[in-house]
Amino acid sequence: MKILKIAGSCLNQTPLAWTKNVQNIIDCIRLAKSQQVDILCLPELSISGYGCEDTFFSNNVLSQSLEGLKDILPETENIFVTIGLPMTYENCLYNVVAVICNKKILGFVAKQELAGDGIHYEPRWFKTWKEHLVVQYTYENQQYPFGDIIFEVDGVRIGFEICEDAWNGNRPAQRHFLKNVDLILNPSASHFAFGKTKTRDLIVKEASRSFTCTYVYSNLLGNEAGRVIYDGEIIIAQNGTLYNKNKRFSYQDYQILCSTLDLHTPRIVKKKSFNFEFEIPNNLVKSDFHFEEKNLIDKPLINWQYESKEEEFFKAVTLGLFDYMRKSYSNGFMLSLSGGADSCACAVLVAKCFELAEKDLGKEALQKKLAYLKIDWSKPITKQLLTCVYQATENSGEKTLQSARELAFELGAEFHLWNIQENLNGYHKMIEETIARKLSWELDDITLQNIQARVRAPGIWMLANIKNALLITTSNRSEAAVGYCTMDGDTAGGLAPIGGIDKASLKSWLIWAQKELSINALQYVNNLQPSAELRPQSEEQTDEKDLMPYPILDQIEKCFIRDYQSPIEVFRTLKGIFPDNTLKSYIRKFYQLWSRNQWKRERYAPSFHLDDENLDPRTWCRFPILSGAYEEELKLLDFYNE
Repeated sequence: MKILKIAGSCLNQTPLAWTKNVQNIIDCIRLAKSQQVDILCLPELSISGYGCEDTFFSNNVLSQSLEGLKDILPETENIFVTIGLPMTYENCLYNVVAVICNKKILGFVAKQELAGDGIHYEPRWFKTWKEHLVVQYTYENQQYPFGDIIFEVDGVRIGFEICEDAWNGNRPAQRHFLKNVDLILNPSASHFAFGKTKTRDLIVKEASRSFTCTYVYSNLLGNEAGRVIYDGEIIIAQNGTLYNKNKRFSYQDYQILCSTLDLHTPRIVKKKSFNFEFEIPNNLVKSDFHFEEKNLIDKPLINWQYESKEEEFFKAVTLGLFDYMRKSYSNGFMLSLSGGADSCACAVLVAKCFELAEKDLGKEALQKKLAYLKIDWSKPITKQLLTCVYQATENSGEKTLQSARELAFELGAEFHLWNIQENLNGYHKMIEETIARKLSWELDDITLQNIQARVRAPGIWMLANIKNALLITTSNRSEAAVGYCTMDGDTAGGLAPIGGIDKASLKSWLIWAQKELSINALQYVNNLQPSAELRPQSEEQTDEKDLMPYPILDQIEKCFIRDYQSPIEVFRTLKGIFPDNTLKSYIRKFYQLWSRNQWKRERYAPSFHLDDENLDPRTWCRFPILSGAYEEELKLLDFYNE
């Protein structure tokens, strides 16, 4: 038997924040040692931060990472620790894990499979390491093994899969199994997406079963670099059984999750189940360190409850907002609160991020984390960090004003009512004098709608500048898909917290929030039809009348974005939901609006990545600004009869 206390850790790091990142790692190691942990797995690229982008090419990033490693080494007495950092070998850059035991570096493991799809761009910076290859690396005038290595410490064989390594068919764990590895550690930087936690559980549990080992998975935590949210998930499994799993989305700087297990238990299964001789590893690095064995073994984890999509959205975006605010050193948030679904959702998410942070951290720790803020901590925090403004024109309705006012008051936000009709009239007069005629809804519909949205931007920007607050935009993904927004109007701002979620899901979430978060004021917006309120009230403008029903818009978007379908393929997929001609008209409108509005998506404020239908042209869905706009395909659709 070899009963040891193993642990995974999540860390909330920031790219290039050398002092803070290293201190988080040191504090985490100290906490683990205080809990008598023997083996600690820290996340991927934890010294530099995962999201360094092209600064990975900088010599400064490489030297600072190695300097950070030097500072961490003295803290590793009597513990086995893994620490991620970028390193070069023969003028090539690699994503590496430094393996340390009792203040000594045992070697460096290089990542073999690089994440290059969607929001990940690792092949731009890093090279893949060849399996079985081990070389010598010189660091601080000493030679260390570097590459595809297995470690043996006190009779326990330890192998690695670094994040993407585990998501591929030809994964290192297969080779580790043949070399009789007892423990596989997986330092990761795995982005949040709806339902992804279930997939991770399957990967970890199945790996521990298929490859007869103990498996520890450790992810990054929080909004590290702007667009991506990490849930801080830690999973520990053995022989196909889940032994421990943490609650995600913590506001702490770091967390550890421990399990005390017999790491030699898998060997019994191997003896019973396999009738071949295991390979003798030619890449084995041994240490003479001895662990202090434990007595009690943990029991398996049972009846784990997964969050709903609504709860995942709530926890992910609130954490993302909180980290974005503090890492950008903003003095809270500024919001043009129209009383509609989108802006109301943003208001709730902002207000609740402070509430969740205080609940998780406690007031004293929250004040320390937000020490840069110049606010009165004896007064309610939301009142000081969330400012909402309702900007009325003659086309605004009493119901939306009631919705905005009641919600702001219930959330405890600062609220202002501005009437901007006079400003709007000034622009009308100026343009009418220029073109020598009156503006009219018959001739100038889009112009008159857009100027209402744009005239709302200067004042809210001014107040945001005065308060040093982060102005957030309120466009959702469905609107982004078809360009149903006004550039420099409702898109004005520095962050789009709901830009990654569709309108139908957002409306469902608001109903969930009214009930689950006990926000009574949401009853007003939940009883409204979504409307831009830019045309005269007599026209009874609604979003779906301007576009199409949101559920079908989202279905077309999913077929196009996620499944890369042509207009005819979308028609085949969705046929029967509406009459054929109606469905064709919706598909035609979607593709035309999508194609002509790519320039808008290129200018959107950064949004959070939430699923595989993201429209962000920088990190997920790339599309040409100028294109043929599917003219030929839509002609074929017109005459298509299945």
